[in-house]
Amino acid sequence: MNSYPAPALAKVNEMAAAAATETARAIAFQGAPGANSHLAALEYDAGCLPLPCFSFEDAIDAVKDGTAARAIIPIENSLHGRVADIHFLLPESGLSIIAEHFMPIRHCLMAKSGDAKLTTAMSHPQALGQCRHYLREHGIIPVAYADTAAAAAFVAGNDDPSAGAIAPPIAAEIYGLVVINDGIQDDASNTTRFVILSREAAEPASLTGTLMTTFIFEVKNIPAALYKAMGGFATNGVNMTKLESYQNGASFAATEFFADIEGAPGDPAVDRALDELRFHCNSVRLLGTYRQTRKRG
Repeated sequence: MNSYPAPALAKVNEMAAAAATETARAIAFQGAPGANSHLAALEYDAGCLPLPCFSFEDAIDAVKDGTAARAIIPIENSLHGRVADIHFLLPESGLSIIAEHFMPIRHCLMAKSGDAKLTTAMSHPQALGQCRHYLREHGIIPVAYADTAAAAAFVAGNDDPSAGAIAPPIAAEIYGLVVINDGIQDDASNTTRFVILSREAAEPASLTGTLMTTFIFEVKNIPAALYKAMGGFATNGVNMTKLESYQNGASFAATEFFADIEGAPGDPAVDRALDELRFHCNSVRLLGTYRQTRKRG
């Protein structure tokens, strides 16, 4: 709590107290009140009790220790790609993905005064990356901060007239800032994909519509290992909608992959493809099965 800027603390404490009364309705999110993840939680479940957490780790821990029943975490953005570290945090968490949510992202440049000449703009690195063309064109220096809304709270609590923040419009309302320019993201179609995490995995049999399964795997360090590992999905007609690699550890010898497929364990084609994947891998770990909310491709 004490890591938040002073203007955000009262609202954080108020929301945390409300979430503590009904943990089954609580959804933990990373950021200060007014962050994009706060809005995403309300879009996903309008009846939830959003619980602000300073870091992604804090949001995940809130679910692990029972402070919240669920957490909503951004994992990728259409402009700026993967959210940093999330591919490490999800497997380490021990939680399961039970749903996904897509939300259009609208960034506003805001400051304490409407006629301020801004030289810096503070925000989460993802938001800064999504507005990099605008900032460059206007000669504004990007300054990284823990999250968008907390950046707005920080600007509100300080006296630097040249400092602005990039955050959702609601953050300006919460912290008493003036919107200098609305919708400064570099692409109007800017969208972030969130996943909802829970201690208990969803049962595929209880889900309707097209299902998605997310998993990670580490291929054996031999020639054509990835090619062979992917063969089972092709021969069994399983559509892989995402495949992303990252290094695990400092040896650069253990490449892990984060993947999404259409389908679920229990489907014969998916089971055959996963069995073949396991044969060619050192490890395979399922992170969750959930209903697809946006058609891929």
